[in-house]
Amino acid sequence: MLIRLILLFTVIPLIELYLLIEVGRYLGPFPTIMIVLITGIIGGLLARSQGLSVQRQIRVDLQNGIIPTDSLIDGLFILIAGALLITPGMITDISGFVLMAPFFRGWLKKWLKEVLKRKFQSGQFRHYSNRQSTNWKEEDGF
Repeated sequence: MLIRLILLFTVIPLIELYLLIEVGRYLGPFPTIMIVLITGIIGGLLARSQGLSVQRQIRVDLQNGIIPTDSLIDGLFILIAGALLITPGMITDISGFVLMAPFFRGWLKKWLKEVLKRKFQSGQFRHYSNRQSTNWKEEDGF
C-alpha cells in the first residue's frame, strides 16, 4: 500500500511534469498553458453537468423508494473525474475524460461491484450495523 501511495504522489506528478515540458517544447509555452486551462474549464463544466444529472437521478430514485446505489457510485466517479480534470497534466486529463464517459463508468461500476462482492464473500470486508443488540420487544417500537 505504501508503494502505491509513493507512486501516486511522486512518480505520477513527475511524469506529468515531464509530459508538460515536452508538450511545451513541441507546441510552445502559450498553447501548452491554454491546453491546461481549457481542459480544466471543460472538466469543471462536465463534472458539474453530469453531477447535477446524477443528483436528479438520486432524487428520483429516492422518491420512488429505490436505493440509489448505482447513482451514488456514478457520483463518486464523476467527483474523481472532475478532480482529475482540474489537476494540471496530460495523464490526469485523459484519465478524467475517460472516467467521465458513461460507457466506461458503467464498465467500471460492474467491475467494482464484483470486486466488493468477492471481498464481502471472502470475509475481507465485514459489514457492521449501527444497531446494538438489545432485549427490546418488537412491540416497544424498535
